[in-house]
Order: sequence, then structure tokens, then C-alpha cells
Amino acid sequence: MSYPGYPPQSGGYPPQAGGYPSQPGAYPPQAGGYPPGQAGGYPQQAGGYPPQAGGYPPAAGGYPPQASGYPPAAGGFPPQSGYQPQPGAGGYPSMPPTGEDWIFKPYSGGWGAAPAGYGAPGGAQQGYPGGPAPGQPMPNYPGAPSTNPSMPGYGGGAPSHPQAPAIPKGYRGSIKDFPGADPLRDVEVLRKAMKGFGTDENAIIELLGNRTNKQRVPMVAAYKTTYGKDLIHDLKSELTGNFENLVLSMLMSPAHFDASELREAIKGAGTDEACLIEILSSRSNAEIQEINRIYKAEYGKKLEDAISSDTSGHFRRLLISLSQGNRDERETVDISLAKQDAQKLYSAGENKVGTDESQFNAILCARSKPHLRAVFQEYQKMSGRDIEKSICREMSGNLESGMVAVVKCIRDTPTYFAERLHKAMKGAGTKDRTLIRVMVSRSEVDMLDIRQAYVRTYGKSLYTDISGDTSGDYKKLLLKLCGGSD
Repeated sequence: MSYPGYPPQSGGYPPQAGGYPSQPGAYPPQAGGYPPGQAGGYPQQAGGYPPQAGGYPPAAGGYPPQASGYPPAAGGFPPQSGYQPQPGAGGYPSMPPTGEDWIFKPYSGGWGAAPAGYGAPGGAQQGYPGGPAPGQPMPNYPGAPSTNPSMPGYGGGAPSHPQAPAIPKGYRGSIKDFPGADPLRDVEVLRKAMKGFGTDENAIIELLGNRTNKQRVPMVAAYKTTYGKDLIHDLKSELTGNFENLVLSMLMSPAHFDASELREAIKGAGTDEACLIEILSSRSNAEIQEINRIYKAEYGKKLEDAISSDTSGHFRRLLISLSQGNRDERETVDISLAKQDAQKLYSAGENKVGTDESQFNAILCARSKPHLRAVFQEYQKMSGRDIEKSICREMSGNLESGMVAVVKCIRDTPTYFAERLHKAMKGAGTKDRTLIRVMVSRSEVDMLDIRQAYVRTYGKSLYTDISGDTSGDYKKLLLKLCGGSD
């Protein structure tokens, strides 16, 4: 149907320059080294570890200074309303609260210059509590015999050169802003689709499937302003089943949707532990704090209290830690601290009778995601075993599945969500709540990366599997969120 006042649609969006950057992705284990990145490695740390005999010589010079910093992408995504980046301590700019999708801003001196406090001579060296003092060697690291023979020391194999995390760029969502969208005109389309005998579902699919969340949410207020009626109520009276659930989910803000999903996962008989872990391990601090605020306002109870009353033991502690929204979000990685954390995890699990779950909790819930990716690589090199396999050997039940999910989500977020989608569709019956939640929540974050991970892992495109597992209007709108086949 034609949209009142809209020019004919050409069937696609014009390419948009800039936009959200892609996620940095995972660090897949590689033999003897770190993933390839920018040449040169990290700048030499003042007072760092002395080079070990027989190892590689230190990289000369670190990063070459750039002439003017990292250039901003042309026509990049506009800042979110209400957010203005503030300079962070030590010279790094604060990152906007958009989950894993960071928009990097240049600072004076370019990427080659080390701001004060991050390795510059005279700057305060950052570290975690319990770490070695700056300039002091770590016990049992290269060149030093291990005081505990069962704990492997470093040394031997090919030394590695630390690499900077890749700078993500480019918008990776499947839904893009519709040029010139106007909620007052959009609700006319919805009203006509629902008025009279029968419902024009295709008009609803075409409209909602071609609007981003920030263009869809204002339709609720615009509908009431224009017609004096509640859009959600009218849609509920016209639609049914999974198609209705999907449409209503798309008209909620991300934080409201997450809060409602957490509520559904907790209330009633049984708990959807996988849903709790999925949301709390993949959202940014700012997003989790907004979820907490909305949960309390909507349901009259703190999210932490709801989790506490519905779970128990170390799994409860894991969820409560994640629900604080207080993870370190610095993008820099200190390899010496990553090695220290890897050794702590080894000492708390494989190298101990019993398991110190608290140590796993402290590191997995507090450290930054880039730091943890380096920790997982160091753990593999040190113990010869993948961190996921160690967790499965040391833990059981909800705690095991929760910890493994946190590791998977941090290590490679798109592959984690591809697995969530595959499990939702394979076998008898479809887990439609999971399918709807992932498709809606990731459609403007990393759906293109999820599609790539899906076809790489399962040999079929996500588009094909959704087509084969769903039907009708529900399928049509899901495929709009998917964006295409691979």
C-alpha cells in the first residue's frame, strides 16, 4: 500500500556512511601468539618486565605516532540524545553507552601517543587489586622456575607480541533509519491497516520492518495524540500469536524490552536462566543501569531482589554481579595483568582441589571484555586447556552453564547469539520467545555479524533456517529483521 505523503519506496535504504562500528569480535586461540592486529605491538611500558633471555627482542618503538589521531568516519552516526562524551581519566575519552559498538573519538597525539596513566613515563600505572607493584617481576613468569611444579610457568614456546585491539568501524545492524520518517504519518498507515473489516498485515510488516527502534517507539505516543486511542491495545485486538508478540516487542525501547524479558524469565513456575545470562552478559553498563531503573519503576521491585529471591548459590552471585552494570569498560589491554588473571583462574580451578568459584566470579564479572579475551588466550597457553572446558570440568548445573555462556558471549558475541538462534530453532518446537528477543535486540547492533557467524558455524544461512522454521506474517517480519540471506 502507498504511505500517505511518502515518495514511492525503491525497496532499500541508501548506503549510510559511517554509522555504528562493528564489534571487535573474538580472539580465536592461535598457536604461539596473539591475533594479528596493527604492526608494532604496544609501546614499551615504563618499569615493565625485563626482556627474558632467549626471547624475542622488544618491538622497536611501539605504535608509530599518527599525524592527527584516528580520523572520524564521514557522516558518522549522530550522538545519542542526552549523551555528550566526557574526557576520561588519564586522557582517554569516555565511551558512549552503546554496548559493544563504540564510536572512537580522536584525541591529541593520535593512537601512537600514550596518555598519562597508561604507560607514559611518570604516569600512574593502572592495575587491579592484588597485582604486582609497577616495575616488579611477576613470580613464576618467564625465566623463573615455578615454586609450584604443578602450575605451569611461561616460557618455552614462541613468545608473543601484544597487539592492540582492532578498531571497529561500520554499522553492522540489518535495520537502518528510514529517511524522512514521520511518526504522525506512520500511524496513519497503522490506523488504515487496522480500520474496517480485516487487518492489512502486510502494511504493518512493511512499515515496522523499515523503521529503526528510535523511529518505531514514538509511534505509540503519536497514535494516541492523533486518534485518542492506545496503539498497543488496538494491535492486541487485531493480531494474534507470535506475530502479535513480535510486533509489540518492536514498539518497546530496548531497555523496556529487556526489563520485560527479565521479568518473564523470573516470574511464574521455573526460571529461564539462559535468558537472564544472555541479557546481563551482553549489555553495556549504561544499558544494565537503565534496565534496573525501568524494572523498579514498572514492577515495584529491584531487579537484584527479584534475582535473589528466584535463584540460589553461586549462580545467584553470578547474576547479581552482572546486574550491577559496573564492569570495567576500558578498551586498553595490559598483557601482564591478563597473564596474572589467567594464573588466578588456573589456581582457582584446575590447580586446586575443589573450585574457588568466587575467583571466577570476580574476574569474569568485573574485568573489561577486551581484557578477558586476552585472559582466555593466556589461560589456553598456560594450561593447555580452553577456559570453557575447564569450567565444565570444575562446575555443574546452572553455574556451569551460566559461566560458560558468559565466556562465550565475551569471547565472540556474534557467534554466541548465532548459537542462541540455532538452539531456538533446532529440534521439535521453536523457542519463539528466544527467537523474537534475539532478532529484535540485535537487529540494530550486530545482526550482519551474527548472520556471518551462523552460516560459518552451521553451513546454512540464518535467513534459510528462519524461513524453514516459521510461517506466515510472523516469518515475514522476522525476515525483515534478518535483513537478507548469506
